[in-house]
Amino acid sequence: MRTDARRHHDPQVRGFASDNYAGAHPEVLAAIALANGGHQVAYGEDDYTGHLQRVMHSHFGPTAEAFPVFNGTGANVVALQALTDRWGAVICAESAHINVDEGGAPERMGGLKLLTVPTPNGKLTPELIDRQAYGWDDEHRAMPQVVSITQNTELGTVYTPDEIRAICDHAHERGMKVHLDGARIANAAASLNVPMRTFTNTVGVDVLSFGGTKNGALFGEAVVVLNPDAVRAMKHLRKLSMQLASKMRFVSVQLEALLAKDLWLRNARHANAMAQRLAEGVRAVDGVEILYPVQANAVFARLPHAVSERLQKRFRFYFWDEAAGDVRWMCAFDTGEDDVDAFLQALKEEMAR
Repeated sequence: MRTDARRHHDPQVRGFASDNYAGAHPEVLAAIALANGGHQVAYGEDDYTGHLQRVMHSHFGPTAEAFPVFNGTGANVVALQALTDRWGAVICAESAHINVDEGGAPERMGGLKLLTVPTPNGKLTPELIDRQAYGWDDEHRAMPQVVSITQNTELGTVYTPDEIRAICDHAHERGMKVHLDGARIANAAASLNVPMRTFTNTVGVDVLSFGGTKNGALFGEAVVVLNPDAVRAMKHLRKLSMQLASKMRFVSVQLEALLAKDLWLRNARHANAMAQRLAEGVRAVDGVEILYPVQANAVFARLPHAVSERLQKRFRFYFWDEAAGDVRWMCAFDTGEDDVDAFLQALKEEMAR
């Protein structure tokens, strides 16, 4: 029996739950079609993955090496494994994605111990790192070997280059390496209005998990090794972690489409601008509190629980801390001004009930 493909959703409907809800950017889809047809060598020996290396060099310098992977959790697990020994531990913020939202993958699949630190705004500091940076010679304690930070953070805040430099200097002085989870690195660069290298390899980050999916890719991220001396056996770890794509050209060409010109930056700037528009409108609504500085494409707010539940029937979004009434509203590269304005109108209506 023949079954034709058909659309199962209304493409005009957008919510504020996650930038992962957005589709792929048309320029990315066009790039995938361009890479299709004919035969290319599998497992990363294709022309597109080769060209991606040169594109990455333009952003992160001539020693950077990109290892495309399927998803962000895979990128983080592979990167952290490459930086640690079997007895190693990773210091991270309590709110870090690797701790909260990866199903225990760094610990279960990567065999890593996460040493978490509470932070007021999702950002680590040298002083906060020192709460867990001790006991290297204590065989009863997992050895701190890596500091992992997220840029921008899970709370929508952005590290300055100087803040990351201080972390890197502090970690390196103690014999530790630095990993940066860059699932939304484009949004951070757009917020800071600086090249991505300014807060990565220039200030001492050793390995980067580069995010593409939240910035308009269909799927695919990359582990970018910025300091070759900090890692070992990357290609073996990628395979062992089930992150080696046979048809890698279709991952690489998406990242190339984002990075070869300015699509990555256009997408991020637009998402950030929509979050600012949303925040400005929210500030005018009595009874709604914005919880953190709006520095990228996320708005965290606190409002009556019943209002959020009614609003969720009109627009998709998630509770961040349901007991406290905290919610997260995310904007994406395809969020429009009309989407934001419609959401704000619905928020006002529900608050007035």
